[in-house]
Amino acid sequence: MPESKGRPKARAKAAAGREEAARQARKPEPNPPWFVPVMCALMIIGLLWVATFYITESRFPIGPLGYWNLMIGFALMLAGFLMTTRWR
Repeated sequence: MPESKGRPKARAKAAAGREEAARQARKPEPNPPWFVPVMCALMIIGLLWVATFYITESRFPIGPLGYWNLMIGFALMLAGFLMTTRWR
């Protein structure tokens, strides 16, 4: 009479449980030292860009761009904000 080979599903569940435990045990690497200064600088530069545009009545920072200056300022701030989501 042939013998049963066992239950492979139980073995797969045990292996998956061990992998999950190993994954949780690993800690994410910290950010490099330049990360936080760059993140803050992007947000501050973007804010100053937009403020300069409004205060100078659209003559500066780059006059010929017109309202695209707002997009540049908000893009800088958004880049800094997106960096905050990766901060550890």
